[in-house]
Amino acid sequence: MWYVYFLELSNRDIYVGSTNDLRRRFASHQAGHVLSTRANLAAILKSYVAVETEDHARELETYFKSGSGKAVALKRLIRRNSPVR
Repeated sequence: MWYVYFLELSNRDIYVGSTNDLRRRFASHQAGHVLSTRANLAAILKSYVAVETEDHARELETYFKSGSGKAVALKRLIRRNSPVR
């Protein structure tokens, strides 16, 4: 299985990635080994989608990084925490 995953970063941005080992990849993010997310830890795993092939996962990752894909993900797959008051 391959996974397309969504992380909410400390700056409230949503990071989209794909992997065939979700636990390992999330641990890598949390340890600060991923340049794209390192500056905005801690990351929260908000959601993921499991698919059969790497090609499908990469296609979905590209889609969810697009404007319309982000809108769909935010509306259907990601629940944001309320801002701290």
